[in-house]
Amino acid sequence: MTDTTKIFHNPNCSKCRSAMELLSEKGIQADVVEYLQAPPDKQELEDILNMLKIEPRQLMRTHESEYKDNNLADESLSRDQLIDAMIKFPILIERPIVISNGKAAIGRPTETILEIL
Repeated sequence: MTDTTKIFHNPNCSKCRSAMELLSEKGIQADVVEYLQAPPDKQELEDILNMLKIEPRQLMRTHESEYKDNNLADESLSRDQLIDAMIKFPILIERPIVISNGKAAIGRPTETILEIL
C-alpha cells in the first residue's frame, strides 16, 4: 500500500496552484484539503509542525490582518495558543503544505515539495 499524498490548498493562491501543477506533472494524485473551509484540527497541526520540525509561528502568515489584530506577535503566547489561533483563523496557515511519505513540506518555493515525494 502506498502512502497517500495530501495538499493543504487555497485555490486563490498562485503557489498552491503551482504545487498542484507540479504534483500533476509527477503523476501524483493528491488528496486536496481546502483548509480555509476544512481547517486541520489541533492534532493534525501538531503532526504537521513535527514533520516540518518548526514551531507554530514559523507556519504562520504574519502579514495577515488576523495575525496583527489578535496580537499574535506577542512572545508570551504559548505553542497551544498559537496553534489554536491557526485553527480559529486558518488564513494564518502558510501554504501550500504537502504531506507525503510521512514527511511534510511548505511549497515556497514550489520545488521544495519535490524533496518529500
